[in-house]
Amino acid sequence: MASARRVIGTAGLVVVLAVGAYGTLDAYDLVPGPLTLAAPVPDPAPFPTAPGAVVGGAPTPALSTLAPDAAQPQAAAVQAAVGSLLADSRVGSSVGVAVLDQLTGDVLGSAQPDAGRTPASTAKLVTAVGALGTLDPARTLSTWAVRQGDLVVLVGGGDVMLGEGAGDPTAVDGRAGLGDLAAQTASALTLAGVSTVRLGFDDSMFTGPTTSPGWDPGYLTSGFVAPVTPLEVHIGKYDASTEYGRRYTDPSLAAARVFAQRLTELGITVTGTPTRTTAPGDALPLGEVRSAPLRDVVGYFLDTSDNTVTEAVSRLVAIDQGLPPSFDGATAAVLHAVSTLGVDVAGAHLTDASGLASGSSLSPMLLAGIVRAATSPDHPTLRSVVAELPIAGLTGTLDDRFTSSAARGLVRAKTGSLPNVTSLAGTLVDADGRALVFVVMADATPDGGQDPPRRAIDGFVSGLAGCGCR
Repeated sequence: MASARRVIGTAGLVVVLAVGAYGTLDAYDLVPGPLTLAAPVPDPAPFPTAPGAVVGGAPTPALSTLAPDAAQPQAAAVQAAVGSLLADSRVGSSVGVAVLDQLTGDVLGSAQPDAGRTPASTAKLVTAVGALGTLDPARTLSTWAVRQGDLVVLVGGGDVMLGEGAGDPTAVDGRAGLGDLAAQTASALTLAGVSTVRLGFDDSMFTGPTTSPGWDPGYLTSGFVAPVTPLEVHIGKYDASTEYGRRYTDPSLAAARVFAQRLTELGITVTGTPTRTTAPGDALPLGEVRSAPLRDVVGYFLDTSDNTVTEAVSRLVAIDQGLPPSFDGATAAVLHAVSTLGVDVAGAHLTDASGLASGSSLSPMLLAGIVRAATSPDHPTLRSVVAELPIAGLTGTLDDRFTSSAARGLVRAKTGSLPNVTSLAGTLVDADGRALVFVVMADATPDGGQDPPRRAIDGFVSGLAGCGCR
């Protein structure tokens, strides 16, 4: 084989969304408890039968199509709401806002919309749109085993969500399993009459440091991110059942040890300790497993806001553009990819692709442009970005927000949270049926945690959704 580092494309499902809208596993995004003060909205009663399930009749769509002639809210009313948000002490003294009509792009309300601010995990929108706007959404990532003599090499192809045992075809994290790869490898070795091997692992697909100097060391020890390598089991976690928790300092070595254990269980003797190496170009292939499609991987990091997965995807964009698959190459690549969609990235800077590092700067208008691009019919491959954004009060990093707001279920947005930083970027449908794009970035919030600024921002967004300010 010419090279052991390659990415395999497979066919995938096309995701279609009736209503467009938007949205870290950054360190502080999951604060439990409701974030609005109104009385809780009761859960709807279940239907005895599915809507539209009438014999001989056409099914009723789950969501009606938005009318393009729905009334646009008055800019004066939206700007007044922006002014009230700016006056709220809970968001602090540095706030950027952009509210646009999703269809026309008209700016309905703003506050310093072109000034750069710390994005936190709203930066993941850049990586998501940059990836699906330039790469094949159906692409899968391969992990291989190859052999030369008595040396078997486990080769990482960018999948950081390998399973320890059999792959789960219904999962994103664990779609490809090292148990399956070991079974293929053991079978091929047995046919060749080989029962004892040395094991190496090749994680040379990514380059540069595996951690960003802009990450607080506590993020690694607390489990908010793992070192970024192209070969990881369950995102480098010791315990895959936990969202946070201890991560391996060398995820590639940890994956190789899992693979060695699976081979041993299948009767193959693995001598010594797995060693880091580069797979020989003429090595014989033994087996291969493939990840979930890229669109699902992107959806996973948008919903969970996982930093490690985001960083891995950004490196695929860098490789596609011929740039180094490192922090510097990946951040340059995703910004360039977004610019090819017509989004102005002048003045933008990313220290990492996930928004976890200090030093990044994006403007509200840049994020709003990304949201509009993803909802545009001109970019159908981006619709899965919209589909996978957290839904207010229901899914992902918004599951415990807007729970007592009438905007529950009407807002899709990407969260962003760091110490003294709270941001939210997405779309909503207002009371008149008009789709709006909104971005709020507050990067000097008072000490005291995420709850107060989130309540203020959620109240502002809820007001936009309920306005009907024709």
